[in-house]
Amino acid sequence: MNTVWSLERIVKDNLPFWSDPTFATTYMPFGSLLFFGDNGGGDQFAFVRTPARADTFVWEHEDDSRRWVARDLQDYLGRSLAHSGDDSYQ
Repeated sequence: MNTVWSLERIVKDNLPFWSDPTFATTYMPFGSLLFFGDNGGGDQFAFVRTPARADTFVWEHEDDSRRWVARDLQDYLGRSLAHSGDDSYQ
């Protein structure tokens, strides 16, 4: 589990989601999300940029769902660091 990515990875991983036309035809839009971590199994954690909100959501790559997992970064860190495994946010 990569609870929080480095700044370089945040930039590198978000740019394709925002600009790759292949993603636009495969998934719901990603423009409002800012991914910052993952569970090691493909699911990624994000803040909502537009409208800005502190909540953390998980994008589940198998079915393109987006689900609330924490009220803010502190809550997310507390939950993810207190549990091991790639499904600590369940």
